[in-house]
Amino acid sequence: MEIQKLAHAAKEASHDLAASSTELKNRALKEIASDLNSRRKEVIDANRRDLEESAQNNLAAPLMKRLKFDDSKIDDVIAGIESLISLPDPVGTTLSATELDRGLELYRVSCPIGVIGVIFESRPDALVQISTLCLKSGNAVMLKGGSEAHNTNRVLAEIISGASEHAGIPSGWIQLLETRADVQEMLKLDTFIDLIIPRGSNEFVRYIMDNSNISVLGHADGICHVYVDRDADTPMAVSITVDSKCQYVAVCNAAETLLVHEDVAGQFLPAAAAELKKNNVEIRGCEKTAAIIDVIPATEEDWKTEYLDYIISVKIVTSLDDAVRHINTYGSGHTETIVTANNDAAERFISLVDAGDVFWNCSTRFSDGYRYGLGAEVGISTNKIHARGPVGLEGLLIYKWIIKGSGQIVADYAAGTRKFTHRKLDTKFTV
Repeated sequence: MEIQKLAHAAKEASHDLAASSTELKNRALKEIASDLNSRRKEVIDANRRDLEESAQNNLAAPLMKRLKFDDSKIDDVIAGIESLISLPDPVGTTLSATELDRGLELYRVSCPIGVIGVIFESRPDALVQISTLCLKSGNAVMLKGGSEAHNTNRVLAEIISGASEHAGIPSGWIQLLETRADVQEMLKLDTFIDLIIPRGSNEFVRYIMDNSNISVLGHADGICHVYVDRDADTPMAVSITVDSKCQYVAVCNAAETLLVHEDVAGQFLPAAAAELKKNNVEIRGCEKTAAIIDVIPATEEDWKTEYLDYIISVKIVTSLDDAVRHINTYGSGHTETIVTANNDAAERFISLVDAGDVFWNCSTRFSDGYRYGLGAEVGISTNKIHARGPVGLEGLLIYKWIIKGSGQIVADYAAGTRKFTHRKLDTKFTV
């Protein structure tokens, strides 16, 4: 019942928040950034408690890395908020305009979704990114972070709530949930919550979909691939492979599988293996790979695994189409990249690969809302509806149809005394 009250408060706040001015929202974001900066010691102390508790509970090293929220991470989220402030307000944008008849105009105008429930992993920076994106896009939000970060999340939510309300944002727009039981209750609240964004495994996302009538925008596994084509530049391919795997291993856009065309495997793999091993990466490979470099034999399960660790699986393929088949079989629809100097090969790869993000000659780690200029992200959607890839401001919007008339009635058109013109207009909706 308590969760229903929180959801009701969020719903009530969402109506006023949807109509909030750009100036008000940006002022609130500035206050949030300022308070995060001035209260960073409080945040870091809370995070230290979470790290100590997690160490006692033997939390895996990659998850410990995600959990850490130090001065550098605080600087990053503040920079993200400042970037968000600089972006245009996405709410109220005229997406299309049509003259139905003289004096009768139809507009499609962007608007917030309403109340968004987000279930995310043990990354405190995600709480800041998600909540500030929701604020800028005019959405209320209910947040459930990983239990490992409960102390950090409490402080961050309190800072964001207090700063935004001080600026004039309606109270109740941000709500923090803390237990699995809270999530179970949230899934029943389709009267109040308009969209759920779960970040986690495919099984977790499927569970959410199967147990709620609320629309779900799934952010599932990040099984990402680097494909080194026969026409790849070897130094470039090595650099991209190492960055995709090692720049930050505990994230969904890190590469988990390396596919290599058989024509360049003999030249590329020894060079790549040397650099990967410098970064303490464990290499698991197919039989053909094992004939060229020293690897642990890969199993069928390796192709399906999101390691989030210093492990990579390697497979030698006979062709670009072979690589595409492997990706479309085992990939999670997240991010895939090809390294090649052949334009035709790149075009074919981009056309055939089924993923929200498909790259050419660059690291998979670029798959990120902040790097895309979207003002961070609430997650990376592997769905094929509404929003796909990094979900930034635009992915948190829907639209409404607005007709601006001058006394017209349908009876006149039904009788044939008036006729539709259906003429496209290049105008914005104004009152």
